[in-house]
Amino acid sequence: MATVIAFIVKEDGAYGVMFPDFPGAVTGGDTLDEALRRARATLEAHVEALIEEGIALPELRSLDAITADDSLADLRGEADLVAAIEVDLPGKSVRVNVSFDERLLERIDRAAAAVGESRSGFLAAAAKRRIAESGSAAA
Repeated sequence: MATVIAFIVKEDGAYGVMFPDFPGAVTGGDTLDEALRRARATLEAHVEALIEEGIALPELRSLDAITADDSLADLRGEADLVAAIEVDLPGKSVRVNVSFDERLLERIDRAAAAVGESRSGFLAAAAKRRIAESGSAAA
């Protein structure tokens, strides 16, 4: 689990969330709770997109380091709140050997192709959803 610093801006009764270490990853919500829930999901999706594009993940900085970064002065000035969002960052990919019924594997491949994913990506996403549904803390 990694901690990512987020700046939160309250405007017109809604909340916007941005991540100084992940420019372009922004979200929001009508309530602070909604914005924070969306923040984690947005950050996870942004990280997955960077990985798929072959872009290296940025070095995560502490709040002190972000505060000391003069290039973020305007962004810090707009922020009404600062939050620490915990997110699972992916580890190194590991090749595994698994067995499937051949017809199930064909269905997996068709479903993955239909959504533009690789077999591995499709199976990893399905496993993540299943883990989340089970409420398991194992990751």
